[in-house]
Amino acid sequence: MSGFRSLDAMVDAARRKGPVRIAVAVGHDPDVIEALKQAREMGLAEGTLVGDAARIRALARSVWFDLPESQIIHEPDDNAAVRRAIGLVREGHARLLMKGKVGTATLVRAVLDRESGLRTGRLLSQVIVFQVPGIYRLMLLSDAAINIAPTLEQKAEICRNAIEVAHAIGIEKPNVALLAALEFVNPEMPATVDAAALTVMNRRGQIAGAYLDGPLALDVPLSRFAAERKGIETPLVENTDIFIAPDIEAANILYRAIVYFAQARSGGIVVGARVPLILLSRAETPETKVHSIALAILTAAAQGATTRD
Repeated sequence: MSGFRSLDAMVDAARRKGPVRIAVAVGHDPDVIEALKQAREMGLAEGTLVGDAARIRALARSVWFDLPESQIIHEPDDNAAVRRAIGLVREGHARLLMKGKVGTATLVRAVLDRESGLRTGRLLSQVIVFQVPGIYRLMLLSDAAINIAPTLEQKAEICRNAIEVAHAIGIEKPNVALLAALEFVNPEMPATVDAAALTVMNRRGQIAGAYLDGPLALDVPLSRFAAERKGIETPLVENTDIFIAPDIEAANILYRAIVYFAQARSGGIVVGARVPLILLSRAETPETKVHSIALAILTAAAQGATTRD
């Protein structure tokens, strides 16, 4: 299986596994509530929203969303709301955790709390799935939100997390491009050194389940013309599934360029915790949040299957 050809196909697959209960931390967010309304209508998910109950009710009414009182937990303090939402997941009352009107850093700190969080000992990293017009398959990008300047060891974990998500959406052996500014190792450019090391780690089985290659400038995996002119031979040419950026700035800029210049549709989650986390920018649309819910459902299902095995 080579994976889904579109985000709509991914959502359809997630619907067959739903509906899943989602705990929303600080749930008085209009786009989150609109996304949950759409998710319910699709049979994807139901939410339990923890936050200012009056604001949650008002926002739900504004989009004609019939939200039962049993799905609202009043907690006006943001930090307490985050802890209570995490508690719902820890206690088995929710399968996924979603960010509402709260900062990502605040939620991540609570998730990583040793006593009351959802930490596993793995590195947390964001994985984005996106669909570009004219390209009839899904691709992934990491990490545009969590790790600022990852070390080599952290980059290896970022690769493993992205590979796990790729497997969850049906890409059995993803091709992974380790991005840099050029295709040769330059000791003055640490991104090229790290990419070469990650490639060797892959060949020796330290990063499994995928084919890694790098360092590669972005044009090589996207253009056969560019690869031929540069004399670069790699199976990733016009056949890349995962793009790994060297740092958060590169990943974030590339992601925004994909969305705004290329008019891509997308969804994203954070993996490495006990459950996938639906952590998105305030600028993301309800549609993007729905895609993210679907991605989280499929990833959680794959993780559960692995655990049972």
